[in-house]
Amino acid sequence: MSRDVSQFERFEDWEAGQMQDPEFRAAVEELEPAYQIARLRIMRGLTQAQLADLVGTKQPSIARLESGKAEPKISFLRRVAEALGGHLEVRIALPDEVLKKPQRHQGTKKT
Repeated sequence: MSRDVSQFERFEDWEAGQMQDPEFRAAVEELEPAYQIARLRIMRGLTQAQLADLVGTKQPSIARLESGKAEPKISFLRRVAEALGGHLEVRIALPDEVLKKPQRHQGTKKT
């Protein structure tokens, strides 16, 4: 049975609608890296098995990664990002309340 592609909603349109739901947005933010990998994979038209082949791993590894149940090594994330045509960025972000507090620097004292 074949379906007319025009009857399917584009992923980007579906995602934009879902992001209006505060619960969905909170879940996305909680699983941000996992969500981004799944999103990019879907946008590239790849299955988990196809991405796994590109990365040099097995499909269950990609499934665990996308579910947020894995704590992968940075080298693995780098391979996944490159297979998806992207690059890996790692950042450390501080909560807003920490950024608003005056910072005390320890070290040498001026006399």
